[in-house]
Amino acid sequence: MYRMRSWSVRNARWLKSLYQGVESTLFFLRPVIQKIGYERLDKPMLAVEKITKGFLLDSQNCGQCIAGFTGLSCPMNCPKTMRNGPCGGVRADGKCEVSPEMDCVWVQAWEGNKRLKEAVYPIQKLQPALDNRKIGTSAWLREVRNREV
Repeated sequence: MYRMRSWSVRNARWLKSLYQGVESTLFFLRPVIQKIGYERLDKPMLAVEKITKGFLLDSQNCGQCIAGFTGLSCPMNCPKTMRNGPCGGVRADGKCEVSPEMDCVWVQAWEGNKRLKEAVYPIQKLQPALDNRKIGTSAWLREVRNREV
């Protein structure tokens, strides 16, 4: 998974387009999703997310995916689960303070954001703290609901 996470960060630009395409498709399918019911679809969608985002992004399925803001690097891979930048323990060589064999998730996130080629880096947007009640739920369905409003 670590290899794929690094690959995804290196290919963040087109992967983010693909990611946004999935969200747009789900939003387009909103009437069907509403008829079936969000609660009923949550577990099957989570299974799809675990396979796709788990493989490509090494996602930890927190239910509040911010990989689009973090250069396609899942911040939940940080041993300290930081959602708003490095903990201050990044080693001089860009490795993690807690797991020295691993590149810092936030160094990867910054590299991924540079590849997005956007006027303002999405990584600079302050993210809310992790809501543990949403762990194990579908982030994509939550995004469809949020876009409804």
